[in-house]
Amino acid sequence: MIADKGYSSRAIRSYLRRRRIPATIPERRDQRANRLRRGRAGGRPPTFDRAAYKRRNVVERCFNRLKQFRAIATRFDKTATSYQGMLDLATLLTWL
Repeated sequence: MIADKGYSSRAIRSYLRRRRIPATIPERRDQRANRLRRGRAGGRPPTFDRAAYKRRNVVERCFNRLKQFRAIATRFDKTATSYQGMLDLATLLTWL
């Protein structure tokens, strides 16, 4: 799972660890300061893969472009099939 700093909490990280889901979440500045202030008792810093986090931007921009289509952003379509068709159409128009 790749998330932004808003999801950096002890509860979320422990939940992901219990479920064996690898997480790439940057540590908030106040959490880092707290951990360093506690010294050895603060524990080690959480793992963070900078390359994977940079790729997250591509996905975010894709969602942003798709939501420019009003029918997708507000979910006008009633059925999953017609919604998928609208997603396909929007993706094709964006790609062209």
